[in-house]
Amino acid sequence: MLPQVVMVDGVPNCVIRPTDKKDLDRFVRNAKKWLQAGNEDAKCTYRNADDAETAMWKHAFGLHKAWGGADETFFGIPIAFPPAPPSTDAPPAA
Repeated sequence: MLPQVVMVDGVPNCVIRPTDKKDLDRFVRNAKKWLQAGNEDAKCTYRNADDAETAMWKHAFGLHKAWGGADETFFGIPIAFPPAPPSTDAPPAA
């Protein structure tokens, strides 16, 4: 199967390459809590990866293989990151 982008509320979240549609549906179902990141109302969908997203997946896969990782143990990569917590370095408000 070609690389797929899993989206949360229409925003690309990760690029994965499942073996088949059953594998893709299982990932979305099992990873739903992680994908939603605390927003239980968020909708998880997927689509084919575009050229740039496929290139990102291939680059990460190449890195995985470079250290000796097996083809079947690499699944995907995140392309969206949760917002950073507020900095504690800021001076207190007056």
